[in-house]
Amino acid sequence: MSGEHADTGLGYTASELLGVMAARRLYDGASVFAGVGLPLLAAVMARKSHAPRLMIVVEGGVFDPEMLTGRLPISTNEMRIAHRATMLTSITDTFLYAQRGFLDVGFIGGAQVDRFGNVNSSVIGPYDRPKVRLPGSGGANDIISLCRDVMIVTMHEARRFVPRVDFVTSPGFVQGGESRKEAGLHFGKVSQVITNLGLLGFDEQERTMRLEAVHPGVTPQQVQDATGFELEIPSDVPTTAPPTAGELTLLRSLDPDRRYLG
Repeated sequence: MSGEHADTGLGYTASELLGVMAARRLYDGASVFAGVGLPLLAAVMARKSHAPRLMIVVEGGVFDPEMLTGRLPISTNEMRIAHRATMLTSITDTFLYAQRGFLDVGFIGGAQVDRFGNVNSSVIGPYDRPKVRLPGSGGANDIISLCRDVMIVTMHEARRFVPRVDFVTSPGFVQGGESRKEAGLHFGKVSQVITNLGLLGFDEQERTMRLEAVHPGVTPQQVQDATGFELEIPSDVPTTAPPTAGELTLLRSLDPDRRYLG
């Protein structure tokens, strides 16, 4: 097996590692705008462990639902996602709350991410003659543009981490520096990129991607080798704590059919 379904040799798969690391980044009392898939799984895991007051928000207009263990939705339009929700609104209202600054954290993925945190989920290759046509933005552009902190969750491969995305579906720091603000996005930012190899952030001045931590068994050079551009790598890179048995048991119980974990 390869990619997200492959075992890391440490007792968990790459997708399980991603789920645990993403869940750890969420904190109690925050509101998280989570997309269906690994981001939602991570949010539910955080709520059922260290962040019981985490408010989960789903694009279709669902606020603060109680997710049923083993019955996570495969679409934002499934009503099982609204189980015991505090509020049911429209998709327009969801983005209105984000625009007004009420949503703390956004979780998105993407096919490509570049050194400035821009995300492509539209096309691979030229827009008018693409090699691959992808699903598009959905709510990702709104999430990355409006949430206070945005975390990108993705597998780490050179074909995904490119110097410049083929199409800017969702703007990170655009061209670096102050260009995000100059483009009219005056608040919010991409705070972290969570991958199966490590945790990455952004330089405060140039807004270029930098390595902040590696996962167990991974070296900084391996992260650089899987990145299609030069990373800023500090002299001392910490290693994250491996997933615990309790974290893995909880994560797997939430997705027993492995719809999200593969």
